[in-house]
Amino acid sequence: MPLKLYRRGKVWHYRGTVANRRLRGSTGAQDKAIAQRIAAEVENRAWRSHLDGPATNVTMAQAAIAYREAGKATRFLEEIEDHWKDTPIREITGEAVRLSARKIYPHVSAATWNRQVLTPTKAIINYAAELGWCSPIRIRKFDHDPATKAPATLEWVNAFATQATKDRLPHLAALCLFMFGTAARISEALRLQWRDVDLSKGTARLYGFKPRPWARIAHMPPRVVAALANIPSNRDPENTVFGYAERSSAAKVWANVAKRAKIANLSPHCCRHGFATTMLRAGYDVATIAKRGGWKDAATVLRTYSHALDDVTVTDAIFGTDLAQNERAPNLNHRKERKISK
Repeated sequence: MPLKLYRRGKVWHYRGTVANRRLRGSTGAQDKAIAQRIAAEVENRAWRSHLDGPATNVTMAQAAIAYREAGKATRFLEEIEDHWKDTPIREITGEAVRLSARKIYPHVSAATWNRQVLTPTKAIINYAAELGWCSPIRIRKFDHDPATKAPATLEWVNAFATQATKDRLPHLAALCLFMFGTAARISEALRLQWRDVDLSKGTARLYGFKPRPWARIAHMPPRVVAALANIPSNRDPENTVFGYAERSSAAKVWANVAKRAKIANLSPHCCRHGFATTMLRAGYDVATIAKRGGWKDAATVLRTYSHALDDVTVTDAIFGTDLAQNERAPNLNHRKERKISK
């Protein structure tokens, strides 16, 4: 039967059976005339897919528009859309996407091709596949040697926070300390609201949306709690803690503070690297670091930050050498329970 409209609250939804497929969903529209047009288009797509097969008529431009309308990440999309335009998705293969990366960005690294072309192109096509418009795609990434990540050290963080405080930027000093002390990403820290913070318990609720919605409760060491408590704010539950709308608005002032402090111009994300590196060198096992820092598993931590333990003299432990006394790197199998805030 044709799709029929019905209301849920103020929004019109559709349901029905088209080409032997049961369809139901939200039009997202409150106006009935607009909702009817949307439902008609859904019905037309279902018939085209049934009669012509997957990906026969869907173009990359149509898929990209749907991807945007779904509220997906739009970074790097414009260049991809300009390249493919109205190319039918059926003509886009994994190798064609790899070739497109070289054409769009001819003078960048393999890592950039993966991040700015392969990953978003795959996301667009596979979202279209979820809608039943085409088949999913697999794209082989370019091989590359990841650069060693530069971690922020406690010395660097102290210098940065001191300079930010001198510059009357207590919220920026607190942001640096917070990311270093909780392993929060800059995006997670900037969306933090006062309702997500419990200063008395020393906890902060962090959340994100990729690869799927998630949340974690991060422990804040006492110094981080004190820094947040000193941020001038009315602490309205809806207000963000650090006051920056997005990472770009914090980036310039961040770089200026580092310059005035006469320290390396490390990015905010280096504070997250610093958390992992510092914890590894302090002797904590990778499973604990992954859990407290919000990494998906211990293997990710070990694979990404193994350079933190690159000290050939670690084998001195075989003969009972006191590593702590000689300031050697800790053994990965050291499992002594220690509090993270220590």
